[in-house]
This record gives sequence, structure tokens and C-alpha cells, in this order.
Amino acid sequence: MSSNTRASKVLNTVLAPAIRGREDPAGAWAKAAADVEKDAGIQDRELAEGLGRVFGSIAEEPRLTPVGWFFALGTIKERYANRLRIKKLIAERSEIADEQIVNPVFVLGLPRTATTLAHKVLAASPDHRGPLAWEMQHTTLADPAVAKREIKKFNQSAQMLTKVFAPGLKHIHPLDAENPEESLLLMPHGTFWPLFHGSMPSYRAWYAQRSEAELATDYECLKQGLQVLQHGRPPKRWVVKYPAHLNDMTVIRKVFPDATFVWTHRDPGTVVGSACSLVETLWAPYQKDPDPLEVGQLIMDSMVTWVNNALEARLSLPPSSIVDVPYHALSADPHTEVPRVYAAIGATWTASDQAQLDQVLARPAGSKPHQYDMRRYGLEPDQVDEAFAPYLRLLNTFDVLDAEPRIEM
Repeated sequence: MSSNTRASKVLNTVLAPAIRGREDPAGAWAKAAADVEKDAGIQDRELAEGLGRVFGSIAEEPRLTPVGWFFALGTIKERYANRLRIKKLIAERSEIADEQIVNPVFVLGLPRTATTLAHKVLAASPDHRGPLAWEMQHTTLADPAVAKREIKKFNQSAQMLTKVFAPGLKHIHPLDAENPEESLLLMPHGTFWPLFHGSMPSYRAWYAQRSEAELATDYECLKQGLQVLQHGRPPKRWVVKYPAHLNDMTVIRKVFPDATFVWTHRDPGTVVGSACSLVETLWAPYQKDPDPLEVGQLIMDSMVTWVNNALEARLSLPPSSIVDVPYHALSADPHTEVPRVYAAIGATWTASDQAQLDQVLARPAGSKPHQYDMRRYGLEPDQVDEAFAPYLRLLNTFDVLDAEPRIEM
């Protein structure tokens, strides 16, 4: 079954002759990076080289389309430009680096385990702040005119993406400039790049060899982005979210020593197929007919690694730094479970929070249930259970794995 829309196929046909440098991705990236550096007035050669690895690995994808080439180059170019913007602001205003990111909350867990909902619920508190999608893509100091421009730009791009290239995305992970979004947008490297573009074996091999100190630099970038967003604004407790933060819990605590982790849980057998469907949808703008079997292998390799690293981290982290949120408990009785989570992270749950909880929990208007089947991706339930056996042993201690959720989150 083709995942490419008719409009995207037409655009790929039109753009194919226009691509310059398809055979020289290193040269294409060097030119793009030079353009960014010229506009910014500064450079970061180490970062540029690392992002060049990202683009080079995407360019190696055999199914990469002309549209995918342009999208990937544009995305990585924007990531470099935003990082240089942050770096320049800190150089010009040294007091930004003095901003204290106090007791941040990191929402993490396997994809499709209600991490987005937990993030949304926690960020809704007037004492908390979740970084918004647009401000992580264009990170700067408070400026209403810039905010208005960038919000419009982000939403126009999101609308084009969901209408033309990935229609299913609006039902799986709706995008809005003014919603809290995943913190990967402030990070130069991570396991997220393959989930968006292709299996990227050369990048994954390079990333797997990075030291803990090198991984920490990615989270220093995240910290600096939050410092810029906090500077000149009322300080609030940051609530950030990305499922694959599971992979880096010990690294996160080195950069954010007082971080609290909110770990959402659900039986992997119920989420693997959904995660595969999401990644297939995300690959569609970049690849011609993504291979479902390749998607399934990437998801299993990635998610098993994340969980095993997180299980190891639990052995050394203070128990009070991890708050477990079972999906079925949250689904069955959110009006009890959400206040419990607030108390566990040391936050105040108010009558106002209680009154607006149903509104926060509501699915976006017009969204449809997400349908998927893990067998499409070459996966069988017994195979998944065996791969996640250590995690299932933990999960069986506090969740009811065969319970039907009362509401789908």
C-alpha cells in the first residue's frame, strides 16, 4: 500500500530535475551551512560537521525522494540556524547562562503510552511551563512580533505537511505551534533522526559510539535553549517531553542534577504496532513507499535499547526521582491518577486544575482512532514479549496488562 499522496508524487516528479548536488550531499550541506553561518554572523564547525553526518546518512536512503531531499536539507539547516541563534544570544548576553533551570520534569516512556497527554496535563499548571513547538524551532527572547510571525509560519508548514504529505499525522500526533512539543526540537543529535527520515544505518552506528560526555553536549544544548526561553520571563518549572529520553536518564541527571522523571508505562505489545504506524507516516514525506519491515526492525531495535538502558538507570537513580504512571490507571481514573502524579513530583493540584482536566484530556476535534497491526511490520506478539521480557517483569509489578482502557489516550 502506497503511503505517498497524489500531490506528493506530482511534486517529486516536478522537483526531480531541479535537484543539484544529489550525488554530492557533503557539498550540498557545506553550502547550506555556509549560508546559515553568513546570516548568523557566527559558526560552530563541530556542530556543522555533526549535522552533516545526519544529512549524509539521510541522503544514503535508497527510497529518498526529491521532496524528501529538500525537506531534510531544510530541516537540518533550520536546526543549525536555531542553535547558532541561541549561541549568539548567550555570547551577547552572558546573564542568560546564569538562568537556573530548577527541578525540571522529563516526561518519558515508550511511544504511544500517553507521554503526550502526561506532558500536556503537567504543563497545564500555571506554575509549570512546557516549551511550545514554535519557540523550540525559533528560539529567542520574548518578542510579540517574532512570536506572531513564527507561529503563523509553523502552522502553515504543519498544515501543508498533514494535507499534502502525511495526512494520517493529524490523527496520530496533531501539530500546533502553540502546543507544548517534544524537546528533541532543541537537540542536535539523538535517536530521533531515523524515526523521522529512514533507518539511517551510518548515523545510527556513529551515534551508538558516542561517549557519555558527547551525549551530555546534546542536553547542554537543550538546557541553553530553555535558558533563553526563560530569560526575561517569569520563571516556572519546566516540563519537557520526549519518549526516547528513556535512553539517557543518567546523562540527563548529569546536566540537570535535580531532574524528576515521569515515566509512562504500557504493555509493549499494545504500543509497538502503533509506534510503527507513526514512523511509517513520518517517513512518507521523505521516502517512496517506506518498507514496513524496515520500520518494524527500527522500532524494535530502538525501543528495546531505550527500555533496557532505562531499566539499568533505575538501579542507580534515586527512587524519588522517578514517578511511574501506568497507562491503565491513568485511563481508568484520570481524576485520581493525575492529582497523584502532581503530588509525586511535588506540585500543587488545585480546584482550577481539577475543573479543567476533562478539557485537557479531550481528543482534538475531528481526530479519528488510530488503527494499526504489528504484523504489517513483520512483528509477532510472542516476539515482542520476548524482546521486552525484562521490562514486562517490572511492568507486572504495578500495571494490569490485559485490562481494557476505559478511554483511549
